[in-house]
Amino acid sequence: MAETTPRHRPRVLPSSAFTLIELLMVIAIIAIIAGMLLPSLSSARREALAASCKNNQRQLNLALQLYATDHNDALPLNNYVYDVTDKTPILRTNSWAPGLAPYDLTTSNLQAGVFYPYLKSVGVFLCPSDNSRVRNYDDTPLPGAPRRTRSYNLSQSIHCDAAPTFRKLTQITRPVPADLFTFIDVHEDAILDSVFGTPPINSMYADVWFDIPGNRHGQAANLGFADGHVERWKWKHPKTGNLFFTTAQPPNDQADLRRLQQHIRTEWQ
Repeated sequence: MAETTPRHRPRVLPSSAFTLIELLMVIAIIAIIAGMLLPSLSSARREALAASCKNNQRQLNLALQLYATDHNDALPLNNYVYDVTDKTPILRTNSWAPGLAPYDLTTSNLQAGVFYPYLKSVGVFLCPSDNSRVRNYDDTPLPGAPRRTRSYNLSQSIHCDAAPTFRKLTQITRPVPADLFTFIDVHEDAILDSVFGTPPINSMYADVWFDIPGNRHGQAANLGFADGHVERWKWKHPKTGNLFFTTAQPPNDQADLRRLQQHIRTEWQ
């Protein structure tokens, strides 16, 4: 009988591809990890934007002090004040930042202000967390509108003829510079001119928000002070900017207003 050559069966290698179940398990694990990381990433981004906003206010405060140094101790005018009901000017003299934030399509007003020579940048006037857009003068939406150019107001305590105010840097004694707030985040739905009004606690409007502070940094706003430092204030009550001259009715909202009232000038010259 002839010798037959044994047949060799091909060696079958184990498959290295994922099965459908394994692939689904990998996707589920990635989704879980992403879900755990996203809040941390969002929080880190929010903190970075808040830090950038604080840096803007430091630069604005520095410009304020440099201006006073160059002008025989005089603080910059803060007299660009409008009536919020019909948008007519009450005071309209040269200012640190003339213009109306919701309607300025260009940065020309900021460049015409007395701070611009010390900053040479218009980006400093805009909080990086403020994504609000310019609108029409009748407050209707403006298609394709750019971002606004300004997010901050300067306290009435700084050279504003419509309120108890300081006209010179060295006059700031009550409260002391470390306690007198200068710049503040303004609520994007309530900003108009460049003055932040706050009624003194001994006035007939003691319980009224003249202007509404911002709420962009985790229910908080950044405030600059006359000595140059910047603080982040967490509000006890959420701030909305739907109305000007809003009464602080909830106890926590009133507490927020009282806190701010402790950091303005209260007596007239």
